[in-house]
Amino acid sequence: MNIRRRGKQCADFGSAEAMRSETMVRRNQMKAQGLVHKYGDNVDTDVIIPARYLNVADMNELANHCMEDIDADFVNKVNAGDIMVGGENFGCGSSREHAPAVIKASGIACVIAKTFARIFYRNSINIGLPILECPEASDAIASGDKVSVDFDTGIITNESKGETYQALPFPDFIKDIMAKGGLMKSLKE
Repeated sequence: MNIRRRGKQCADFGSAEAMRSETMVRRNQMKAQGLVHKYGDNVDTDVIIPARYLNVADMNELANHCMEDIDADFVNKVNAGDIMVGGENFGCGSSREHAPAVIKASGIACVIAKTFARIFYRNSINIGLPILECPEASDAIASGDKVSVDFDTGIITNESKGETYQALPFPDFIKDIMAKGGLMKSLKE
């Protein structure tokens, strides 16, 4: 299913099938590649998805408002498979699951940050949004860089600069959750 968002055709990223099409997910192999959208420290859940929109039930409609208070043009710039990079304490604030879900629905294939707020980290895994902590990558990667991520090895490659950074790879049980589109979907299988 495709939707139209602000004049642009977008895939339905709410489904595990759509996520598999943008983040290559196979048993024992997960990779992502895309352009970077970079933000600073303490990006909170109210910036990721402003509370004024939380009465909207459709995740794809919510994706129209992802990051709008910090980057009004984000939804017009993001493409399926792109990567978001943040600084310290990414996803701090409320515990709403909407924040990682709306990032995923916008087309982002992976979030890399120096550190994540604990509840955001767990919510991301629960909904099947790949996230990696890597301070070195967070410091060196710039907006617009082309980056690839190998979740099996934890290697993040900045193809624009010819640099690599090492994050901790996902343990097998988290890879399994991600490959199935999130915790609830993994429990159904």
